[in-house]
Amino acid sequence: MRKQRGFSLIELLIVVAIILIIAAIAIPNLLRARMAANESSAVASLRTINTAEITYSSSYPTVGFAATLAALGGVAPCTPTSTAACLIDSVLAGGVKSGYNFAATGAGGTPATTYYATAVPVTLNQTGTRSFCSFEDAVLRVQPTGAAIGSEAACEALLPLNQ
Repeated sequence: MRKQRGFSLIELLIVVAIILIIAAIAIPNLLRARMAANESSAVASLRTINTAEITYSSSYPTVGFAATLAALGGVAPCTPTSTAACLIDSVLAGGVKSGYNFAATGAGGTPATTYYATAVPVTLNQTGTRSFCSFEDAVLRVQPTGAAIGSEAACEALLPLNQ
């Protein structure tokens, strides 16, 4: 009888089982890392929105703070106006970025004297686990449950983000 070269079926099954075990360990860690990256992106985007709102208010004092995210953005090539100030990128101005829904609302008459901005996960426990908000004091606050933050008063009641 001649000896055949190659791997036996048992050896191949053992290799496949080892690969599956390693994947079972690695995939949850990858998902947690992606959620952490999405949350970091949301925090950075809210800081960008805060800066843009303050710049907008200084640039258009008769309008005050921007009423919407769209008013802070603009499509390239962008010419700044009070309805498209070109202060944030068009993705963020669209309201969805890195697994989070963003919103910004200016209020308080004309000129708008207050605003608040929120970042809420698109899919809770998949794209993020916490919600974030900020208002005209520019302090980021965190909602640990990931629930939507419905008003500026609700945002004010939350604890500041420790970063």
